Amino acid sequence: MTSDSYAEVRIETESPLVDELAGVLSLMGFEGFWVDGRILKCYMRSERWDPALLDEIRKRTNLLIHPTPDTFPAMSVQTIPAEDWNAQWESTLKPLRVSNRITIAPSWNPSPPAPDTIDLTIDPKMSFGTGYHESTRLILRLAEEYVRPGSTFLDVGTGTGVLAIAAIRLGAHSAVAVDIDPWSFENALENIRLNGVETSVTVMRGSVHDVPESKFDIVAANIQRSVIEPALPELLRRLTEDREPITTSLQQQGLIPRRELCENEWIAVAASR
Repeated sequence: MTSDSYAEVRIETESPLVDELAGVLSLMGFEGFWVDGRILKCYMRSERWDPALLDEIRKRTNLLIHPTPDTFPAMSVQTIPAEDWNAQWESTLKPLRVSNRITIAPSWNPSPPAPDTIDLTIDPKMSFGTGYHESTRLILRLAEEYVRPGSTFLDVGTGTGVLAIAAIRLGAHSAVAVDIDPWSFENALENIRLNGVETSVTVMRGSVHDVPESKFDIVAANIQRSVIEPALPELLRRLTEDREPITTSLQQQGLIPRRELCENEWIAVAASR
């Protein structure tokens, strides 16, 4: 296998833990994920793929999903040429209205201009944050309600940079977008340039602990619960998926849930001190 191809691992499951599974597998070196119905597609450069990794994937999946022998997720591996993957990915991305005012579209398939619409141009690499995932749409809808002119915004786990870009277009004065994933870091930089907000958005590679600024009016964390909960004290220090544990954790940190949006099994919670 060569460097211009990817190993694609397909995991077929109805589990609602698909985002947590993606988070766990990203630590194994997978560079991107694509949720296609009941299938989680995981991508790794071919030269880094080792067939022995499939057993490790099964072990980690088992820890999260606790399947029975009859319900263990089906898995398969195939090699995808880079150009075929790009063509397949691009063909799925269409303009999408994600909130009352915000529309997201790739640069090769822009949305028709419409009055009073904020059009975001997002060209994704292999990362979440295109607006096609429920959690991204939910946070964008909350941002539309809570971002005020002149506010400051922290986007933790930025992915494509879409939340930080949207915050600026909604009137925020500045935004910091941070992600540990190198693909996301590069992709966020590209999308920030595409949307002409380079002077307003700072992109960083790392975790929330690496962000030098100490206070923000709004902190957005479009990441899985297993990452949010350990990081919550640090997220709250920066602040001006499973509903009960998340809202309980917020309350334990002295925050009051103010607004909650739901789409399918996903939730977004806006909370304040």
